Amino acid sequence: MDALPQHPLAIARDLHGLSQSGLAAAIKQAARRRDRRAGTTKQQVSVWERPGGRVPDAWFQQLIADVFGVGHDRVTVLGWPYWLPGNEAPTALGSGATVAALREAQRRAMLNRRTLVGLAPAAVAALAQQWATLDPALAASAADGRPVAPEFVTWLESSVRHLTGMATVDRQHSAQLLDSYYETVVGLLEKSRCDQMTEARLFTLASSLSQTIGWHRFDHDHHAAAGHYWSAALHAAHQVGDADRGAGVLSDLAYQNIWLGQAGTAIDVLDHALSRTQDATARSLLHLRKARALAMNGDARACRRDLDAAEHALDSATTAPPAWCSWMSPADLAVDSGRCLIDLGETGPALHQISQGVALLPDARDKTRAVFLTYEAESLLRQGEIDHSASIAGEALVLAQRIGASRCVRQISDLAPGYEPHPKVQGVDQFLSIVRA
Repeated sequence: MDALPQHPLAIARDLHGLSQSGLAAAIKQAARRRDRRAGTTKQQVSVWERPGGRVPDAWFQQLIADVFGVGHDRVTVLGWPYWLPGNEAPTALGSGATVAALREAQRRAMLNRRTLVGLAPAAVAALAQQWATLDPALAASAADGRPVAPEFVTWLESSVRHLTGMATVDRQHSAQLLDSYYETVVGLLEKSRCDQMTEARLFTLASSLSQTIGWHRFDHDHHAAAGHYWSAALHAAHQVGDADRGAGVLSDLAYQNIWLGQAGTAIDVLDHALSRTQDATARSLLHLRKARALAMNGDARACRRDLDAAEHALDSATTAPPAWCSWMSPADLAVDSGRCLIDLGETGPALHQISQGVALLPDARDKTRAVFLTYEAESLLRQGEIDHSASIAGEALVLAQRIGASRCVRQISDLAPGYEPHPKVQGVDQFLSIVRA
């Protein structure tokens, strides 16, 4: 299994060349500068860096901020651990920095960090609010480089469509190719000269690439890098006034927040996305993801309202949907409805919905199948059908490993504690052995 994702505090330490012991010593020094004492130890820093570990109180956060040179306002606004260095907020929309945002996403991805958190919830919500309220305007074309032939852009578009349309199992091998196309497109936007129509096509292509690469990073637990790529995709979509694509990017950011347990942020982002989206299939997906977030918050009535809205929108779709949600189907509606019911404690109906949806899912969508099978295994586990659940979980784990999606592997592996009290049940020992390996 891949190395565990790093906590933002560990990343901040690395940036400042500090070990856990070194940070503890620096915190003590910061306290002395304030004529106070702080009995910080290496073990205390280790506890702060554990997944789900204790959060430092306001006094210790102030001292940590002193060590890293972070202002109090940033600590207050973003909250722990989002204010830490190495987890900077994305560039605001409408700042005239679309190409810079595209390049910044690439720079951050080069750090290749597996992280426990994505962008700060406050920053994501602000980005969504900007997208929903700012009028897009095309930037002036660069005039300091050589002209871009429209035929070359056509070739780039065709090549990228082929890469992004590959079967899930093959996409794990396309990451370097996508990165090279991204470098080419951003380089053209930075240095070349083209007419307004060609420039708009390049921004659209940059948005598509950013969105796809963001999913690659997300699938490998590089959550901060994924968030920056999706922020860049939103910038580029907004630059050309593509509201449907922008809504799709916000949907991705919301999904990431759901995955990371930040339901409130996801709800805010999806409300903004729904405010400017007209396509029926797109609205169905946005309502479905909002229902997931509401279920996580335990709001059963609002969850069912959005599930009904999702079903109605999907049934009423009469035109081809935008590419970012062209895969949305009754299978997705059924399974995610079941996932909502799990969160609401209704495991019996949940299992029926999930089993129905898994049966409808096309073979090509292996990653989605791995996630859906995990939901099914969890539902069976909660109902006490241990052997059946272990069999489904094992199938999901093998599939997730085959497609190279470490976040899905981790999701399935997180079910392991539920099987440990039942070592003699058929299939349990085999599943736990695969997890340990």
